Amino acid sequence: MNTSDIIKKVRRLEIRTRRLVTDSVTGAYYSSFKGRGMDFEEVREYAIGDDVRTIDWNVSAKMDRPFVKVFREERELTIMLLIDLSASGIFGSVEQSKRERAAEIASVIAFSASQNNDKVGLLLYTDEVEHYIPPKKGRRHILRVIRDILFFQPKGKGTHHKSALDYLNRVQRRKSVVFLISDFLESDSSDNNSPLPTSHSPLFSTLALTHQRHDLVSIALSDPREYELPEVGLITLEDAETGEMVEIDTSNRRTRERYAQLARERRERFQTGMRKKGLDWIEAHTDQPYLPALRQLFARRASRH
Repeated sequence: MNTSDIIKKVRRLEIRTRRLVTDSVTGAYYSSFKGRGMDFEEVREYAIGDDVRTIDWNVSAKMDRPFVKVFREERELTIMLLIDLSASGIFGSVEQSKRERAAEIASVIAFSASQNNDKVGLLLYTDEVEHYIPPKKGRRHILRVIRDILFFQPKGKGTHHKSALDYLNRVQRRKSVVFLISDFLESDSSDNNSPLPTSHSPLFSTLALTHQRHDLVSIALSDPREYELPEVGLITLEDAETGEMVEIDTSNRRTRERYAQLARERRERFQTGMRKKGLDWIEAHTDQPYLPALRQLFARRASRH
């Protein structure tokens, strides 16, 4: 793909996601994430209804009438987008691949952050850290972030979340809101025979450790073919990350049912592990709208404040 084609694709995604970033999304985003704290702004004369705890007694004594301290919330946040670029993200049985869906969701988050004057940074990873863009503001910066999510060519094929999160914790000293977007098809599991995390996997402890330092939200991507096989006869499946190939007869009902059962168990293990650690996450399927889940996430978080 040449430079002109890349610019056109990024521009199309910008137009699409800006249309999705409505007032309801940006408003929900704004109310979901706390600022860094309250900054003192000024003192003013006491008015009926003011909280007596905000009275500035020193100024009140000098002026011989009550004055209160006025504070404003320090709103500016740093948003970090952590995107898993492992080879399994290339897969897509519908209109969008998982990587394309990740880019679109990241764009919605980035433009919502931009409208709230927040900084946005990017970290792309596979089984190693591939690419890092420090947090900045501005449309040009957001477009660069989107371009790199779509077109950056990683060296690795596998997935290692811990490497990425350890790197983030080193370079991002200040508390940030971190959106980790991945299909979580990885080999971080303590069960080396399983390509997916068990509910006791070190993955969840790693996520929880980062959540202690930052405000972590995970977005789990999936494609419908990862949960159900079509009845199309004999097919060969290849693991994009390991290259392992297996032949499956999809005309066999038991085979399809077993495949679906394993997928359900995998999903349940992931959900259980996230719940046990008290982590925030949503699921984003490539064949379904993701905005309702994103809005629900924002609403859920806002209700805790």
